[in-house]
Amino acid sequence: MNLPKLFKSFFVVLLMVMAIDNFSQKKKDVLSRKDNSHIGEVDKRISKLCKKINFMKDYYTTSSCSGRILLMMDIEEKREWLFLKMYHDKVSFKELKKELNLLKVKWHKGIIKFKQESCILHISCKSLEDAKKIYELAKISGFKRIGLVAWGKNFILEISSTEKLEFPIMKNGNILISDEFLKLVVKQANKKLGKSWGKIDKLSSILQEYA
Repeated sequence: MNLPKLFKSFFVVLLMVMAIDNFSQKKKDVLSRKDNSHIGEVDKRISKLCKKINFMKDYYTTSSCSGRILLMMDIEEKREWLFLKMYHDKVSFKELKKELNLLKVKWHKGIIKFKQESCILHISCKSLEDAKKIYELAKISGFKRIGLVAWGKNFILEISSTEKLEFPIMKNGNILISDEFLKLVVKQANKKLGKSWGKIDKLSSILQEYA
């Protein structure tokens, strides 16, 4: 009997079992943590997709956002007051104009920018092969920006949509654009959010078949 070879095989199997147990425990720990996002929970537009991913034994989500519209300070460093207004749904010209008028009173210095961000999702995968499977499914769903952002102990796959808008909208308390332009911005931002949400729904449907 070749004992060294037998011990080597046993050691490989042991490492595989430990890796599976570690992943399962890590998944349990992450999903049991308190949500520290700005809204304090997974937003409804992406919660269905996250639940399907977390139901699959080889994956779990570490962070997610279905997309949002922001009014924020244009500064380099991160501060608690950086985000002045945040919407996780489509906005109307009326409500955005109202918020800008309020900010004219509150903020007299610096630049405030309008920003529309599309969905972003981070998924921890048990193996590189598992990451490749989700990569292909996300690609079919229309996502164009997909890639590994961490590997080694964990394989973290980042999936994001490319629809976005960003520009200065106020400086020193003065709105920089006309109402006509603001109406166009609202229309485009809402359209881009809707397109991003469509990709979320498509990936959720594909995962339903895959699972």
